[in-house]
Amino acid sequence: MKNIPNILTVTRVVMILIFVVMASLADARIMADKEWVFGVRLTAFVLAILAGLTDLLDGYLARKYKCVSDFGALMDPLADKIFVTGTMLMAIEYKLMPAWIAIAVLSREFMVTGLRTLAAKKQIVISADRWGKLKTALQMVMLAIAGTAWVIDGGTDYLRSASPFGVRLWYIWIAYLCGIVLVTVFSGLRYFINYRSLFLPLKSVK
Repeated sequence: MKNIPNILTVTRVVMILIFVVMASLADARIMADKEWVFGVRLTAFVLAILAGLTDLLDGYLARKYKCVSDFGALMDPLADKIFVTGTMLMAIEYKLMPAWIAIAVLSREFMVTGLRTLAAKKQIVISADRWGKLKTALQMVMLAIAGTAWVIDGGTDYLRSASPFGVRLWYIWIAYLCGIVLVTVFSGLRYFINYRSLFLPLKSVK
């Protein structure tokens, strides 16, 4: 049981790598059989969903059975960053989101990872707060929506053409992405404000 969380973490990285390869190949312009293209997209999308679920499962098992290891502490956040980076790069490639959205989100992710690394050197654990959990939930929904639109038509045709309630879905999608950026940046700033003592010199007491 102690090795299962680590196995899931490694499995998540492998699934994301396979997802990126399959997503890169699932281009109707280089594949003649459209049904085959749909199958590749759907398989890649399912792999990404399973990879996201393993993130929840390995953390749950590690806490339940108290089998936190140095390997898991190192690889789990790295696997998370690989997951977010891989899926967002694919979303940019298929024009499902502007590049600046991914840059803003990934910059926050790596900066907070650096802060956590600095805290770990001082034997301080920075746990995810409610804003960080909200950010993660919104990102998972974002990737699920982008993945569904990609499976349907391989790009932005569905998002740009559908108009529920008289409003083009693309505008709703962009507004949602901007909301995610705001929550992501705000949650990151909270970490740096709350743990500013890690990188700012303490004032001397006279």
